[in-house]
Formats: sequence, structure tokens, C-alpha cells
Amino acid sequence: MTRVVLASGNAGKLRELAAILAHLDLALVPQGELGVRAVPETGTTFLANALIKARHAAAVTGLPALADDSGLEVDALDGRPGVWSARFAGVDASDQDNLRQLLQELTGVPNALRTARYQCVIVLVRNDGDPDPLVAQGTWEGRIAAAPHGSGGFGYDPVFVPHGVAGEQRTAAQLTPAEKNAVSHRGQALRALVAALASLSVYFRP
Repeated sequence: MTRVVLASGNAGKLRELAAILAHLDLALVPQGELGVRAVPETGTTFLANALIKARHAAAVTGLPALADDSGLEVDALDGRPGVWSARFAGVDASDQDNLRQLLQELTGVPNALRTARYQCVIVLVRNDGDPDPLVAQGTWEGRIAAAPHGSGGFGYDPVFVPHGVAGEQRTAAQLTPAEKNAVSHRGQALRALVAALASLSVYFRP
């Protein structure tokens, strides 16, 4: 089984990635277990940040690296928080801090104008200098609820109501892991990545 370093310390992401990639002959190892510290995400796009994280993890460990950068774009906020989703309420903000900041900024915005989407870009590099990294992306459309509901997922899931799910009543945090992975931005991106690996007959060796 090929070891691939996951350039993230987010436990929620690890669970989702591991579940969707479970059928592959890959062992995802969180970068923290290999002594890799988080690198500053200085990019202005999801792709740029994903590449920064993947190349850094590959350089430190000498292993292939998988990284994603994802976030929430809210139309009423002109696309914010976007690439700053994890830091919306500050550098050391918790998920709850970010949720409060989001709902505060949307105070008074009617339901019809609370449209939003999750974006995800996933990259896989064979080494830190890989000139042709595999890139895949996914988009999940929905709207922002007036208050949090549900205890599953992570990030903004308690206030993100996906389009086309149970009459648009349940938030992403109220979906089962299997339901979420089947339709989410990260699930879409990972399936596209797996398809790219298969079509290119790319195999990774330890």
C-alpha cells in the first residue's frame, strides 16, 4: 500500500477523504504524524493554496502529497469568505467563531438572497517539484440558514443547506457521512481525481 501524506491537520477532512478513497491502495497519513508543520496559505485562489500545501508536505516527507483547499462563497458577501473561510473571524478562529461571524454579517439578509456554494480544489503531487500535478475540483450549491442545525460535518456545515437535498430543509451537518460524501464539493473533487488517476494509469510507489 502506497503512503500518501495528507497536507492537512483537519480531522474532519481526513475522515471524509479516507472514506471516499477507501477502495484505493493508498494509506493517507496526516502531515502532523510525520512532523510536517502547517505552511502559511498565502495564495489568492483555492488552487494556489492547495499547491502550496501539497508541495510543502512532499518536500518535507519525500512522499507523494494530497492537499485540498476549500471554502464557502456567499453571494450576499461578494464571494466572501472564500479562501479565508478557515480564518474568517481571525487567524486562530474556531469553527464556531467563523459561524458566528458569518451569521452576523448576514443579519437582515432575506432567505432568497442567502445563496452560497462550497468550492473544493484537490491536488496530488508525486514530489515537491512535480511539473504536472493532478488537479480536480467540485462545487456544491446551496444557501445559508438563519441558525445552525445538526452536529455532523465541520466548518460551515451547520448553516449550509444544500440545494436538492430533502426539500432543501436539512443542513450539511444533518446529513449522514455517506449522504454528504455522495454530493459534496469534496466528494465531487475526489471522484474526479480518482477518474484522472485511472484514465492516466498513474501509480504511486513508496
